[in-house]
Amino acid sequence: MPRVKRGTGRRDYRRKTLRLAKGYFLTKSKLNRAAQEAVEKALRYGYVGRRRKKRDFRSLWIVRINAACRTSQISYSKFISGLKGAGIDLNRKVLADIAVNDGPGFQTLVEKAKAAHQAQLQ
Repeated sequence: MPRVKRGTGRRDYRRKTLRLAKGYFLTKSKLNRAAQEAVEKALRYGYVGRRRKKRDFRSLWIVRINAACRTSQISYSKFISGLKGAGIDLNRKVLADIAVNDGPGFQTLVEKAKAAHQAQLQ
């Protein structure tokens, strides 16, 4: 069987792993195998975290919209249903920004949503 000479591949692989593991605790930043496992786990957490962030922001926007709706005596679900019935197509990010920064503008949206919701019921 021929001898395999790895050249710079092995060193580059280890150097990349250890560079990614810089700052990790004890052997996780020093030894290749421990560093490789720690880096793989960190990359998995990062991937999950990027998806989790989208979920967290959406729930934050919903909480903000709901709080603004409650001050106008309408529930969140009726507000969203009324907006869809009125043909107003704004996403929750924009609605939350309007609710926080533009009270009168949000109030006009609430009035339109209430009217559309009443029309849907009849």
